[in-house]
Amino acid sequence: MAVHWFPGHMHKALKEIKEALSQVDILIEVLDARIPYSSENPEVAKIRGDKPVLKILNKSDLADPEITARWQAHLESERGVKTFTTSTDNTAKTKQIIELIRKTCAQKDASVKTINAMIMGIPNVGKSTLINILADRVIAKTGNEPAVTKNQQRINLGSGIVLFDTPGVLWPKLENPNTGYRLAASGAVKDTAMEYDDVGFYAADYLIKAYPDLMQDRYRLDFVPDTELAFLEMAASKRGALMAGGRVNLHKICEVLINELRSGKLGRITLETPEMLIEEKREMAEVAAKKLADKEKRKQRFKDGSLTPDKKDKKEKREEKRMENRARRKT
Repeated sequence: MAVHWFPGHMHKALKEIKEALSQVDILIEVLDARIPYSSENPEVAKIRGDKPVLKILNKSDLADPEITARWQAHLESERGVKTFTTSTDNTAKTKQIIELIRKTCAQKDASVKTINAMIMGIPNVGKSTLINILADRVIAKTGNEPAVTKNQQRINLGSGIVLFDTPGVLWPKLENPNTGYRLAASGAVKDTAMEYDDVGFYAADYLIKAYPDLMQDRYRLDFVPDTELAFLEMAASKRGALMAGGRVNLHKICEVLINELRSGKLGRITLETPEMLIEEKREMAEVAAKKLADKEKRKQRFKDGSLTPDKKDKKEKREEKRMENRARRKT
């Protein structure tokens, strides 16, 4: 799925992040615990250099706890990366992030110098609410929709820490086709930039395979069908998502499914696992290799020209004649 949403202020935000990076001691990236890979900005790995990164898996109360633990182990296998789980309704735990920052930057904390931390995250990941908890006052505007924060700002958290806040940033190109669906299903993309039916079918296909018991309980089904269409039709009949003549209103039931997934009414669900990530990266590498091979073939065909067998034979004879003439001149 293509995410058709990369506003101009996001281009500006990426530029500002890169310019301010030299002043920063530690990066804090807020991730959605339900989609740690899809909500992880690939630009961070490219620009951070040797700076430590604290990855906050927010909304962990909505995610599958067993898979969250696996994600933490996977993320921390990268040098300089630490993880921490929290949810915006757990104020006490969120405040522990300040001590984690000081511990990670222990050398600077021991001096009188201020620790500069930059916080970043995709839209609607809960970054602004987290900042308000850390600052112990309302600093950042919050809202249950993407793109609330527009400009970069600096916030004094006390304890010798200054926080550089940045707007929520999506990147212009999503290499993994599944990432767009997961971002849309979790609410990182504005509803006007997605199609409920398309995202709903994707979510349904994943949920009936990964969490069949939760789907059966939530929609009071006698059994969970094998296909996403059959599941949506059964769920629609249970929820009254029907049109005239008893026809299923697929748009309505897809909207219900996505909204209940986002709110946590379906249960604690994670939309991707580290194992899925490894497999999807392998598939992407194969697709990229095939595209490269096809490109080389097209180049070769263009170089050879679209010759008929007769024209090709004449071309080979001309080449032979040229070689003979060169040989004669040498003698």
